Amino acid sequence: MNCAVIFGGSGFIGTFFAKHLIESKTVDVVYLYDKEQVGQKPFPYREALITQTSNIKEVNGDVRKPIVWTPQESVYLVANFAAVHREPGHEDFEYYETNLLGAEHVCAWAEQINCSNIIFTSSISPYGPSDQAKDERSTPSPTTAYGGSKLAAEKIHQMWLAADQKTRHLVIARPGVVFGPSEGGNVSRLIKSVLNRYFFYTGNRETRKAGTYVKELCIAMLWVLKKQHANKSNLSLFNMTMNPGPSIEEYVKSVCIVAKIKRRVPSVPFTLLLSASHCIDAIATPLGIQHPFKPTRVKKLVKSNNILPTFLLENGYSYEYTLESALSDWKKNNPDEWT
Repeated sequence: MNCAVIFGGSGFIGTFFAKHLIESKTVDVVYLYDKEQVGQKPFPYREALITQTSNIKEVNGDVRKPIVWTPQESVYLVANFAAVHREPGHEDFEYYETNLLGAEHVCAWAEQINCSNIIFTSSISPYGPSDQAKDERSTPSPTTAYGGSKLAAEKIHQMWLAADQKTRHLVIARPGVVFGPSEGGNVSRLIKSVLNRYFFYTGNRETRKAGTYVKELCIAMLWVLKKQHANKSNLSLFNMTMNPGPSIEEYVKSVCIVAKIKRRVPSVPFTLLLSASHCIDAIATPLGIQHPFKPTRVKKLVKSNNILPTFLLENGYSYEYTLESALSDWKKNNPDEWT
């Protein structure tokens, strides 16, 4: 028997990828290595995903520390999804502590147990914000600690590959906004706000947000690894986004179509919203109150992430989901998030 080990496995992408690995018969067993179990998080849908399959098992561990656990099975694949990623929300050192130490410890463990396949989820953050289209050939220019830590972690994984390029295989995925059932992030909030009539534009109708459905990401990561083996290559770095990345208005219109509703979305001047966020933050921060109106988050509303999936297009990848069909699949699988 062989297995896959997903570090950061109890997270959003990890639970979906575990199920995809089992359903595709890529491995016999999947281990989710994480400092929290899926049941400790407020996402019952994720827990249902893995409890339905006896071949998915959880292991408690923290990638910031050396990994001493070893499975009984031969490890075919290591997937490193462990990361501190929400921004804003963490101190700069926290991104580097988890994302760099995690990369070092996961790569050291893969070498120790002689696993020759690693998939690493990086981010489009290393590109930095830009209205100009960027693809895998573009020079990274991260402007945040998260983006910088992800770019450094990519290099650590590439060092693992360089130590044995004859037998090792590395896939680095740079996904945009990943959405889907139990995501609990930006797209979930957008859906709720549109459904409940408190969404508004703030000069960002045409702002492009590179994104991908979580199931599409899982399919693509495994597809790239298999293609790499078939082509006898050992390194693939690819952007995982829809083509092209939808605009905010396209997200809103697709939500309305899938939910079968009509909404007239108002507009609020960006300067007014930004000023209000500074006022809220000035009051809340000294009191230790957490709130969603951080000026940093507000500024991101009007910044495009126009990232192109050139690698996938040039290598003949066929998308399984459009934005509308992805949202429809989400609603079908977890309708409670669409009420």
